[in-house]
Amino acid sequence: MKLKITLTIFGIFAFLGINAQKPITISDDTLQIGKSVLPGMSVTIPEADYDKALKTWIRDLQTGTKSKVVTENGEMSIFGARIKAISPNQINVYSKLIRLDSMSQLFASFETKKDQYIERSSGEPEYAKAQDFLKEFAKNQYIEVAKGQADAEEKRLRDLQRELSSLENEKSKMQKGIQTDNSTISSEKENITIMNNELNTVNAAIIEQNSLLTSMEDGPAKKEKAEQIKELEKRKKKAQNAIESSEKKINKSDSDINQATGDIPRNERMQEKVREQIFQQEAVYQRFADKLKKIKSY
Repeated sequence: MKLKITLTIFGIFAFLGINAQKPITISDDTLQIGKSVLPGMSVTIPEADYDKALKTWIRDLQTGTKSKVVTENGEMSIFGARIKAISPNQINVYSKLIRLDSMSQLFASFETKKDQYIERSSGEPEYAKAQDFLKEFAKNQYIEVAKGQADAEEKRLRDLQRELSSLENEKSKMQKGIQTDNSTISSEKENITIMNNELNTVNAAIIEQNSLLTSMEDGPAKKEKAEQIKELEKRKKKAQNAIESSEKKINKSDSDINQATGDIPRNERMQEKVREQIFQQEAVYQRFADKLKKIKSY
């Protein structure tokens, strides 16, 4: 395939990095189909997925017609294609898509009548339209690649942002937990004071009632006094259980506060790390977003 005239659609930008957008170039060229060498043109498709580009190219050629693309040894041909962007009439298209290191290159020859092809020298009005058709195809393929890259980087950014939000919520939850635990400790200490006062009162009453009980003769009055003492013992047990429960709650709250007090600094360090990752990822995403925007402007 001999290169004759090259038209650069997009100049080389001063954009550093292996992921920078690359130019799409469309060239006057030739295409060998079998033993015949046909006049035509070629277009580069940077970073294209070969299989996707091939599938889309065949689909585009077959759109609007019952004709099918015939492929033999990588050489494609379709007769009676309807490509309104080039001509209102049916045309025959011969093409070939090849893989290169970091791109694909599409070669195409458009036959409007038998042995009459669209080329620069013939002055055919369809020449510019054919170039635009190939350029648009390459551009759309490149846009799909760049959009996939930008979307992937945006997803990484959103994932990091969600991770930061989760850490922030976790810290807020721990801080609220500390406040709740401090409130619990204060409340339970107050309850212990009340229950200790109750315990002192009940113990004194039990001693007094037991003293009276020992001096009483058997009978209904003594039996009633014994019942009163039982009720006092129940009050005593209830107060003791309440104190024990409050002490357990205080111990648990103290443990939770100690845990949270140690976890919060670690959480803050993780937040700082994720914020730095977000800052870096925002720059990465912006590069790919800019890349996509520039490709769309080709």
